[in-house]
Amino acid sequence: MTELTFEERNLVCIYSGGGTRLGTIAALEEMRRYLEPDETELLGLTDSALGKLRGMDDAAFSALDLIPDFGPEDAAYGE
Repeated sequence: MTELTFEERNLVCIYSGGGTRLGTIAALEEMRRYLEPDETELLGLTDSALGKLRGMDDAAFSALDLIPDFGPEDAAYGE
């Protein structure tokens, strides 16, 4: 399986449909329908992410680290 690029991973995080692979595919396909012809970069990125998502199984999708684990040093406000 080809790993998601940083940009693809961000796109998948934004459109993660209920946290499932099939839900994310459906959400990306829906978003793709609204792209304008001049949005070629986003279209290419979406198609690339969709191809990779379709090529993986649900277990591989579940293993993706889509939500970063921020430590206390990453907190915007101290306690």
